[in-house]
Amino acid sequence: MKGKTSMIVGITGGMGSGQTTLAKFLEEQGAKIIYADLIAHRIADSDAEVRKQLSAAFGRQIYTRYGKLKRKVLGKIVFNDENRLRLLNRVVHPPMVGQIVEEIEKAKETGNYAVIGIDAALIFEANIEKMFDAIVVVVSKMSNRILRIKNRDDLPQRKIMERIRTQIPIDEKAKWADFVIQNDDDLISLKSKAKVLYKQLSGRERHAPKNYARNSKNIKTSRRNNRNNDTAS
Repeated sequence: MKGKTSMIVGITGGMGSGQTTLAKFLEEQGAKIIYADLIAHRIADSDAEVRKQLSAAFGRQIYTRYGKLKRKVLGKIVFNDENRLRLLNRVVHPPMVGQIVEEIEKAKETGNYAVIGIDAALIFEANIEKMFDAIVVVVSKMSNRILRIKNRDDLPQRKIMERIRTQIPIDEKAKWADFVIQNDDDLISLKSKAKVLYKQLSGRERHAPKNYARNSKNIKTSRRNNRNNDTAS
C-alpha cells in the first residue's frame, strides 16, 4: 500500500511563545515531531568534534568531568556576547541541521506521517526556512512570554530580555509565516488550535476556501513573503 505524502512543517516562534507545546499537541494528533533542541543537546554532548570546538572557544569549564555540557554555564557566556553566540551557532547548527534532515528522511520513508514537524526556535535565524513546505509561527504577548520563561528557567527579567533580543522579533517572523498561532489563552485553547491546524496540514481540509483559516477563530494564515526582498527593502 502506498504510504502517505508528508508535509514538512517548521514550527517556530520566540522564547516563551509556546511553540514546543504546540508541537506536542500536533504530535498527539499524529504528526511526527523532530525537536531541534534535543538534537542540539545530543550533538553538544556526544559529537567529539563539536565538543572539541566548543571547549576551545568557551573553555573546558563548560563541560562536566563526564563530558556533559553545562548549559547554564554556556548560556551565561554566549547570551552576554553576540559574537560568541554567533560562534556557538556556527559550530552547532551545521551538524544539527544535518541530523534533522536525516530524521525527516527516515520519517518520510516509513510512509506513516502526513505531517512531519520540526520544532526549532531559530529557523529564520539559521536561514533554513526553505527546507519546509510550510512554516508555523507561534506568537504571544511579551508579558506572557516573560512569565512562562520565569516559571520555566527561574531567570530575572533583565536576563530574559537579553535572551529574547538575541532572536529575530516575533512580529517579523509572523510576516514570513504560512500559519500564525496566537497563544495567549489557556492550554485547552492551544490544543484546539493544534487540532484545526493538523487537519489543514494533513490535507483533510485542503479543499476548503483559501481564506478558511483566516476566517476561523483559531488560526490566522499569512502569505510567506520573500524574506530576501523584505530585508533588502
